[in-house]
Amino acid sequence: MSAAALKVGARDTAIQLRDVCCEAGGRTVLAVEELRIAAGERVALIGANGAGKSTLLRLLSGFATPSTGEVQVLGRRLPLRGAELRGLRRELGQVLQGLHLVQRLTALDNVLIGALGRITGWRGWTRWHQAGDIAAAEAALARVGIAALAATRVDRLSGGERQKVAIARLLMQRPRLILADEPTAALDPQAAAEVCALLADAARTTDDHATLVTVLHNPALLPLLADRVIALKAGRIVFDRPVAQVAQEDLATLYRSAPEPAPSTEGQPRTVSLPLAEL
Repeated sequence: MSAAALKVGARDTAIQLRDVCCEAGGRTVLAVEELRIAAGERVALIGANGAGKSTLLRLLSGFATPSTGEVQVLGRRLPLRGAELRGLRRELGQVLQGLHLVQRLTALDNVLIGALGRITGWRGWTRWHQAGDIAAAEAALARVGIAALAATRVDRLSGGERQKVAIARLLMQRPRLILADEPTAALDPQAAAEVCALLADAARTTDDHATLVTVLHNPALLPLLADRVIALKAGRIVFDRPVAQVAQEDLATLYRSAPEPAPSTEGQPRTVSLPLAEL
């Protein structure tokens, strides 16, 4: 058993997959024999496009169902329906590439959306918030460094500022599990590093430390967001180890495409390449 597996077994389990297979279009897009992620862990999913990272996130959020196998998230066995699914999603915060912010609303209004899971009845439908919620939303915006933009419509913010609004919304939601799908996409290196630090801080400052699972493409950002790295290739886990043990050779192998087969030369006239000095 790996050191990572021993570490996971010593704490409460937030995520567990057993014999999971997802198929689409007649092909297997994800196949995981066993995966456990402990409560409070920070995990990065890496791999080339089509490796199965986003499929795994969709499984964990309840937006996809495995063809076979068992998926448990925060003590619940998926798939869920109705009130049970809504209950899971109240404890699950997401930062997707599209961010899903309401562009015509202000930064403050978008952050307040993070509290809707705790508001029932007409207050939720009308987005009526108590003074304590408004103060908490303002504090969340201050925490990510954009308090001055509270009254600014989201469609007037930069990409990095919008990411910060999404993270402030997480702070307001106080989830037990955070799923982030390429949260630094389209950001410059400085803004990407800042967003990573804020996202990790958001996980640490939630109640009991939220579990953080992030899809990343930039290896330089791994130490900012993860203690553990799970690499996927062709829908399968190829390594699972602490971030400090991930070597450049591992990354090179992970992202290297399989070589194209050489075309057959049978029946073709043979050519000989000569060194330039002999031409």
